Amino acid sequence: MATEIRTEYLGDDKVRLTHGPTGETIITDLPPDNGGKGRAFSPTDLFTASLSSCILTIMAKVAEREGVPFAGASIDIVKEMSESPRRVARFAGRVKLPPGLSDAQRSKLMACVRACPVHRSLHPDIKVEFAEI
Repeated sequence: MATEIRTEYLGDDKVRLTHGPTGETIITDLPPDNGGKGRAFSPTDLFTASLSSCILTIMAKVAEREGVPFAGASIDIVKEMSESPRRVARFAGRVKLPPGLSDAQRSKLMACVRACPVHRSLHPDIKVEFAEI
């Protein structure tokens, strides 16, 4: 499946992304550590958000299929950059699963971290560490 996203430079380091199928938009800005003003998500922030939202979505689908309650689940994720070359070097995430799940259910949901398409698309040099809290 192909999805078109229109990308337009608005000036002053801002870019507008428009999702072709829906028309929904996102504005990005350069982060302060790269000479920007940090007024919105940076492109690498969106990369980070893509990983965490992909994982949580895959977990939700598995939970639904298994009849496991999933409301209230969340992920807090931190992105670390390297300077030379400037790129994402590491993601560290903390997964909060709903209470009352068995160890087997928790294990199955945590396996979704590596099963999501965004994670599978990452360069192997990017460190990805997730823990359940």
